[in-house]
Amino acid sequence: MGQSLVKNYIHLVFSTKHRAPLIHSPIEAELHAYLGGICNKLEYTVIKVGGYTDHIHILCMLSKKIALMKLLEELKSHSYKWIKTKGTGYENFYWQDGYGRQ
Repeated sequence: MGQSLVKNYIHLVFSTKHRAPLIHSPIEAELHAYLGGICNKLEYTVIKVGGYTDHIHILCMLSKKIALMKLLEELKSHSYKWIKTKGTGYENFYWQDGYGRQ
């Protein structure tokens, strides 16, 4: 029997708590790169990370090894801790519970 090749793409969306507009230019690109790095580390090949001041979009390929819920846990927990180190303007930064996927 031959091998199968499957590529499943997923579009993830999650927002800041209460859709607070806290993602601005000084950290936006760095946050996107940080989130992309987490995805790649967990073998979710990143296509694009973007968003707006109150939410994030990630387009990536699904990993064969790591569950999607584990990816979201890692993305939110690590980026939450990272962004808190970026100054006093982020002391009230939190991610909203849940996420959307397509």
